[in-house]
Amino acid sequence: MDRNRSSDIYENSEDKVSWECEYANWEKPRNARNINEQEPQHSGDDTARRRCSIWSTVCVALLCVLLLSGVIVLSVKLNNTTSERDQLQISFDNMTAERDQLLAEKDGFQMLNISILQCQQYFITTEKKSWRDARLYCSSRGADLVIINSREEQVFISKLFKGAEAWIGLTDTVEEGKWKWVSGTELATGFWWDGEPNDFNNEEDCAVTSSKFAKAEVMTWADYPCNLHALAICKMNAN
Repeated sequence: MDRNRSSDIYENSEDKVSWECEYANWEKPRNARNINEQEPQHSGDDTARRRCSIWSTVCVALLCVLLLSGVIVLSVKLNNTTSERDQLQISFDNMTAERDQLLAEKDGFQMLNISILQCQQYFITTEKKSWRDARLYCSSRGADLVIINSREEQVFISKLFKGAEAWIGLTDTVEEGKWKWVSGTELATGFWWDGEPNDFNNEEDCAVTSSKFAKAEVMTWADYPCNLHALAICKMNAN
């Protein structure tokens, strides 16, 4: 090998190595600068992410606060509505009770008026008379001996006159055993005491109520002699 050529090769080699070193030294700062330039970029992204995370947390917190406030408001309104409903129910119950009381009082007044009217229709003689004289007494006052058409009327008369033994408008003087009212209608339902009527000694043809011999409250009729003196119950004529 030519020495000069070898020397050139060596020199070229040294020049190449030197150039590569300079290139490497030039690239290194450049790469370092790029890295340094990129680091702030990554730091900015992290900051943005943190800011977004904070704002998201704040928004969620605000939303939770709003929802909680809404729940509280709805709960208060619900409690107020429930309380108002209970008050209305109480008022309604009180009004219903008052209405029922008023209706009961109205019915009581109506019954009282009916009782007063009924009491005004009946009266009892103050003196004892025969059955015929008692009827004449009733007739002179626009009435007649009472006709009892129902059990309720029988109870009413008994209570009204406190169980006084008195003539009623019932007799079988026309035909024995065939009892008729003073209106001429035959007796349909009677309230005779046990063993009555018995026509004792064939002379008992007129009826009394609340016989002193009866031991019951309703079944108190008995037949007496028509000339016997007793009180009498009269009832005003309808006209």
